[in-house]
Amino acid sequence: MAGIERPGPLYQQVAAAIRQGMADGDFPPGSPLPSEAQLIGRYEVSRPTVRNAIAALRSEGLIEVRHGKGSFVKGTPTPPLTIERTIYRSGKAYAPELAEWTQAHEPTVYRTETTDATGSLLELGEGEALFGVDRVLVHQVTQTRALHRLLIPFATAENVPPLAEAPDASVEEIYTVLTAAGHKLTWSETVRARMPQADERTALELPDATPVIHTMRVTHGTDQQPLILEELRTSGSQAQLSYRITADSPRALRAVRN
Repeated sequence: MAGIERPGPLYQQVAAAIRQGMADGDFPPGSPLPSEAQLIGRYEVSRPTVRNAIAALRSEGLIEVRHGKGSFVKGTPTPPLTIERTIYRSGKAYAPELAEWTQAHEPTVYRTETTDATGSLLELGEGEALFGVDRVLVHQVTQTRALHRLLIPFATAENVPPLAEAPDASVEEIYTVLTAAGHKLTWSETVRARMPQADERTALELPDATPVIHTMRVTHGTDQQPLILEELRTSGSQAQLSYRITADSPRALRAVRN
């Protein structure tokens, strides 16, 4: 094939051409891809373009890179990691929703303020004081990385003192503390896909052109009052979300409970 002529970013064009070659049998399962130099000559593009195309195909699970040997075609794409967005409860205890994840390092605790987006979800004005807790999580089996952020309004912490004393407690422990304070908890969640910011791309170790899945979960207390906000960000090419859907009245919050 001569040079790429289709519209769009060059590395995406090269990735699409290689993907088509796999479908056509030019690159059968288990076979090595041509070398970087050969791909540069084949598609008449630069070395960074070829490397970005290979990174994109690798993130899709279509190829694997073997150290010292090059890139090889996989038989089938790697199944995405399924993250169950369900909250389990047994008695007064909450089961870990992210049980198969470990922390890459100790959580970072800091003070911050609401933005227009977070303030709207927490029903607070912009610039209201919050505790922030950031965690980097790694899935034990797939090594997929995720960023978890917990935002606790000072108003919530003042009414539930254990939160002010230990904002970096596990989310399950925080749910238990809120319940002990008399709240009947419900949850609402929004999900979006977007391109990552530079720091997210680095922390999640994302290849070029890989989107992130960004969830924002609000924990509501008595009278549907927003208490805390959780954000989870992970690779859009390595993970998918799973929800339990229950019938509810039009005005009720969409909550997942046991």
